[in-house]
Amino acid sequence: MPQVPQTFFDALAVRTWCGLALRSLGHAREEIDAINVYPVADGDTGTNLYLTMESAVAAVDAVFDGHGTLTERKPPLADAARAMAHGALIGARGNSGTILAQLLRGMAQVLAADGETAHTDGEGLRLALRRAADSARHAVAHPVEGTVLSVASAAADAADGTDGDCGTVARAAYEGACAALAATPGQLAVLERAGVVDAGGRGLVAVLAALVETFTGEVPVFTVLEAHARVEAVLDSGAPEGTPCEGGGPAFEVIYLLEADDSAVTRLRERLDALGDSLVVVGGDGLWNVHVHVDDAGAAVEAGVEAGRPYRIRITHFGLGDVHTTGAERPPRERAQRAVVAVVPGEGLAGLYGEAGATTVLARPGEPPASGELVAAVRRAHAREVVLLPNDAELRHTAAAAAEQARAEGIRVALIPTRSAVQGIAALAVHEPERRFDEDVVSMTSAAGATRYAEVAVAERQSWTMAGICQAGDVLGLVDGDVAVIGADVTATARAVLDRMLAAGGELVTLVLGDDAPVSVADILEMHVRESYLAVDTVVYRGGRQGALLLIGVE
Repeated sequence: MPQVPQTFFDALAVRTWCGLALRSLGHAREEIDAINVYPVADGDTGTNLYLTMESAVAAVDAVFDGHGTLTERKPPLADAARAMAHGALIGARGNSGTILAQLLRGMAQVLAADGETAHTDGEGLRLALRRAADSARHAVAHPVEGTVLSVASAAADAADGTDGDCGTVARAAYEGACAALAATPGQLAVLERAGVVDAGGRGLVAVLAALVETFTGEVPVFTVLEAHARVEAVLDSGAPEGTPCEGGGPAFEVIYLLEADDSAVTRLRERLDALGDSLVVVGGDGLWNVHVHVDDAGAAVEAGVEAGRPYRIRITHFGLGDVHTTGAERPPRERAQRAVVAVVPGEGLAGLYGEAGATTVLARPGEPPASGELVAAVRRAHAREVVLLPNDAELRHTAAAAAEQARAEGIRVALIPTRSAVQGIAALAVHEPERRFDEDVVSMTSAAGATRYAEVAVAERQSWTMAGICQAGDVLGLVDGDVAVIGADVTATARAVLDRMLAAGGELVTLVLGDDAPVSVADILEMHVRESYLAVDTVVYRGGRQGALLLIGVE
């Protein structure tokens, strides 16, 4: 992480702030989750804020990687600020994460406005904080005082009344946010009854503390006695777990990214506002993040389809007996002894893995999950022992980091280095939770290792490969991660790949078809295997929008 303090807002300051904010949210995550009672007492605000910021950090790091590592080759401020906002937007989780994404977007609009040459001083930071607070409030359909919106407005107000450099302005904003956070129980009855401050506001205080550290090098201590006492009391008592929400509420949380123009989003807001509550729509320039709580999840998605192209759709059921839907105390859920958590590249495979009992993390092409998302999935599995299947060679380090964090939380985790979803299918097929953990892991690892994997995809650009030079639009057959066949026809290329794989023997061929694969390819390949390779069986699955046209496994 770059050294602090920074003296003005440039690209390096953006990167430093994002990294420190992620660390600060990581330290406060459990505390924030514990005091989460509004708008839904589902105990995930801290986790959602962490995952949202983690996506912002990844986006900023990618911009720096594209400009090299030398200080003189750092990217322009505008590029780093826009990357921060875009990363938060596409990675936003939950109500709190969606609002945080809009706060960062509002700041980025000011930081990026002056082009590549300007460095932003205290006056620019004041303007950025004001834009952030105002844009976040505008994004929420029905703003409520005593929430993160109140804390953001108070931070901006405190900054407005301060002259000085970025460090002075940041400290004023932080102190204003702390005072506003302490006042939230007096503004929102559900917080007062639970004896807590607002969880989203507590998360924003952590983010602003990182801003102070960025420009002063000092870590401010959260010393607002009233707020601190309330937080400590609830952590000691565990009160929020059974704290009723105000009234009832919709049963589902629906979140999706949406490509649509402004006029369509205006109509979408009206439609979703009539369907449910906790509506937050953030973004702009054709890309939006939509969050709403509804009883009819299908109608919320259909409204997105009418407005544009929704994708990365996440629907969460608050659950029977949940405090949000019944106002009753949530019964404690017994931990399972063992669970499997798997990364999958498409909705079809997510369904297949889910039917087999696995907890899944959906990975879109070009959008690999972050370690925090894998940790959240491990927690969601709610088991004492977890087998983690990354199903992608590029996720090895990410999965290892997630496993280490989960182990630190007392969960026994075994990471099986699966490099493809078809290897994960083979591992899951021999999974037996009744066996001793070590025996089960050895069996699953052996099954995955005995499965050769391949995929058929379309080249996006001209490049050198192990099989020669390919052109954009060529069909590529990759075996064990390396290009082995370059062709012009999907079916012919897939058949050539199969022949190469079966030349070394095999008993079972697994085919996973993507949405864009030719309709007839599965039948043709099945017939080819049946006619050319005796005693070799074939199974076919539909993978959905999985990136590759076809995944192939041979075991």
